[in-house]
Amino acid sequence: MSPSDDLATATPQLLRDARIMAHNAAQIAALAGLANIEAKPDYSHNALDWDAASGGFQTHAMNSTDGPVFIRVTLSPLAMWLVRGGETVDMIELGDTTEADCIAWLDAGLTDRDLQPASSVEHPFKLPADVIAVSHFKTAGLEPDLQVLARWYDLASHQLHDFAARYENITPGPGPVYCWPHHFDIATYVGLEHGEKARGIGAGMSPGDKNYGEPYVYINPWPHPDTANLPELPAPGHWHTDGFVGAVATATEILALPDVNSGLAGFIDGAFAAGRSALGDGTPSEPH
Repeated sequence: MSPSDDLATATPQLLRDARIMAHNAAQIAALAGLANIEAKPDYSHNALDWDAASGGFQTHAMNSTDGPVFIRVTLSPLAMWLVRGGETVDMIELGDTTEADCIAWLDAGLTDRDLQPASSVEHPFKLPADVIAVSHFKTAGLEPDLQVLARWYDLASHQLHDFAARYENITPGPGPVYCWPHHFDIATYVGLEHGEKARGIGAGMSPGDKNYGEPYVYINPWPHPDTANLPELPAPGHWHTDGFVGAVATATEILALPDVNSGLAGFIDGAFAAGRSALGDGTPSEPH
């Protein structure tokens, strides 16, 4: 089945409650990585990977007395798993439980394996107010929306990995595709040059935020280009210039494409070329 199948059966603008619950669960899991994985300057030690097989996110491996373990958060049903290799050690469903109970369960699983508890650290980034406000997971009636949310992440993961492969000839080039728990977006960053103030372009998908109340794909040049003379974008995108400067295609616009997969890939490639042009990056190379 194509990762874009069934996306049109749901209204993207109605995913807000599912997104908030999932975002809260993901940031709790990310605390485990923050507490137990060697710190990196870009905070990728607490980033999450998308696991297509389970339909959820997982931390990077943590070295426990049981061997490498990781925490997985599946979206449908919303649940947290303690996994060793391919084996589930323990699981807690979050359909009707408190945030405190979830953290206590996670702490117990970690400390039993001589790992640091997730509650011993705090996120270094400011989280959205609606995510912080969650004290009780309530997913009754949200399962269809959580399923659709998972399909958006799956579509984005496929697209971003393919995008990174197409531009692997750029130096320093694309980084890993990660979910960043403070924004809950899934993204890669393409470095266009080396150096402290090097230009680059982020490509990713947000499940929705204060800017757009639905999932959207973005291509963000860095540093922000001058908005006075931005190049034309391919359909179905537009330039967003309030708070950040980037090419954006919303879920509604993406679903209107005749072929979601090929149309979205074409938008990403065209917006990436436009971003390079806006940054004055010479003649952009063709993808391969």
